[in-house]
Amino acid sequence: MNKTVDARNIPCPGPVIEAKKALKDMTEGVLTILVDNAAAVQNLTKLATFMKLPVTSEKLDEGTFQVEFQAGGQTGSQTEAAASGELPVPEETLCAPDSRRKGLVVALSSDHMGEGDETLGKALMKGFVYALTNLEHLPETILLYNGGARLSVEGSESLEDLKLLEAQGVEVLTCGTCLNHYQLTEKLAVGSVTNMYEIVEKMTLADSVVKP
Repeated sequence: MNKTVDARNIPCPGPVIEAKKALKDMTEGVLTILVDNAAAVQNLTKLATFMKLPVTSEKLDEGTFQVEFQAGGQTGSQTEAAASGELPVPEETLCAPDSRRKGLVVALSSDHMGEGDETLGKALMKGFVYALTNLEHLPETILLYNGGARLSVEGSESLEDLKLLEAQGVEVLTCGTCLNHYQLTEKLAVGSVTNMYEIVEKMTLADSVVKP
């Protein structure tokens, strides 16, 4: 018997708890969990590993991830614990697993990438920020300055991706002078405001600085 649980908009550790409840009554079949952030995917994958169950995941669209458990794969005490409802959530399950690469800084000085056609450049930058969310090891810090300040404000096409990165522990810092220059100070929608001293400090102390 297959089951689907919609755990979108449920705060951590809700998706893991809902998955555990559903698996309690399943001896076979596929349990599909829908969530709305990558951190929940990581936590559900950890639960599957803990329970020794096959698991797959994929991103369906900008706001939906799908995680599938193959039920019935537990062995020994794991099966008995699941049946009794006593299976614990693995201790390492966190609301925002730290998958950052320490010392990696991404510096974005524009809202478009490369020179030439600006429309193409904006599409490339949107793709670049989205690609960051899919890295196995996320950056520790993202610095936004000059035109890059437009990426972290209301209406930005990269806003949700930056919020997703922030939810996983990535520090998102936008130049305050730049926000003020573009009259966007009141529209900052992710991360916090920084200054040139901190930008210089983050760059000089970084092990690696990526600037597209």
